[in-house]
Amino acid sequence: MKLPAFKLERFFAKYEFTAPYLLSSSDCEAMTVEELLNLEPDAAQKFHQTWLGYTETKGSPELRQVVAQTYQTIESEDILIHAGAEEAIFIFMNIALQPEDHLIVHFPCYQSHSSIAQSIGCEVDWWMSCEADNWELDLDWLRGTIQPNTKAIAINCPHNPTGYVMSRAKLEELVAICRQHNLLLFSDEVYRLLEYRDQDTLSAACDLSENAISLGVMSKTYGLAGLQIGWIATHNQELYQAMGEGAEVACR
Repeated sequence: MKLPAFKLERFFAKYEFTAPYLLSSSDCEAMTVEELLNLEPDAAQKFHQTWLGYTETKGSPELRQVVAQTYQTIESEDILIHAGAEEAIFIFMNIALQPEDHLIVHFPCYQSHSSIAQSIGCEVDWWMSCEADNWELDLDWLRGTIQPNTKAIAINCPHNPTGYVMSRAKLEELVAICRQHNLLLFSDEVYRLLEYRDQDTLSAACDLSENAISLGVMSKTYGLAGLQIGWIATHNQELYQAMGEGAEVACR
């Protein structure tokens, strides 16, 4: 596998820590460890007692239980912890996809959503959105693009960089299309809960479909990028187990 240069990260590597004004960050304002620990009584003492040995490759049971509480139907055994969102994307693509599979990707997109699949040898179609249409996604185009070898659809909502949030009706229709064609729905939800209005917050895709995979991370909504904690949530236990085995290889 040969991955292309990650253009966004190459740009950040050159300018992020030398530019006098940083206006391009996509995460919330970060906080210090002291500020974080001050949010909970006795947190500092608990932090000093944190075990620094190996944990379960699925993630510590306590952490998975806390993450599961952010979903409606997900339990701790449906949560798989990763070293940030990037590792989760990489493992999902390599576990779920095979060469010559077809992937449909919401575009514009985080480069990994397409480049990893392409490096595997997959065919990728971009589900284009444009400003003239208020960044709306065309479900009729999607229906016409699904092929016999289509394996998954990857979406990002709330969307980076446009801020687009699809309607509840559209998300439910998308879930129905995936179920009809037996497709995996990889839903990048790293900006979920950052919506301007609470009523715009959608249900996590994993709460709506047995074949949906929701991606979360501490770096965006929670402003804790330095923790490098990401996760996937899914009811698809076959995929979950396979990704867990992939995580075992990655973390040792």
